[in-house]
Amino acid sequence: MNKVFVEENGVYQIDCTKAIWATDAVHEIYRANKVGLKDIDFIIEQEDNILLLEYKNAAIGRAVEHGSNFNPNAEKIINNIPEKYFDTLHYLNLLGKTKRRHYVWVLEYPHGSSVARKMLRNKIMKQLPFQLQTSLSDKVKLIESFDVLSIAEWNEKYTQYPINKVETKNSIV
Repeated sequence: MNKVFVEENGVYQIDCTKAIWATDAVHEIYRANKVGLKDIDFIIEQEDNILLLEYKNAAIGRAVEHGSNFNPNAEKIINNIPEKYFDTLHYLNLLGKTKRRHYVWVLEYPHGSSVARKMLRNKIMKQLPFQLQTSLSDKVKLIESFDVLSIAEWNEKYTQYPINKVETKNSIV
């Protein structure tokens, strides 16, 4: 099973070879089963945790070529990120994957900054079930943490699963 996944623009890859289990196939599985659920881009299982990784790079590829006006603070995006988390829980539950869940959105976009990502994280956290799980149970948790990181911040925090540019093989003529 290949554990090096390439993102949708084909420019970056994430190396999950050190993971117990990893997938980028939730979207295809949902589509094949005609399920109208949203999905996380990558799931990485560690010994004690599961990382749910949403990836968006509006600073490369088609986004830049088409003059993307990507605004991560748009209401549609702010609502979409929690929906992807909630809808992916079905997949994890059906596989019996009940480890602690950490949700990370790796986000690159023109003029993005650590301050902007933290503000974005705070907005989105309000829509995730942190308050609900605190008020209903001190034993069961649907989510442990949520963060919005740049690729560099991800690589610093999760060194065992680096995100790097895809290596291209240049042929010598």
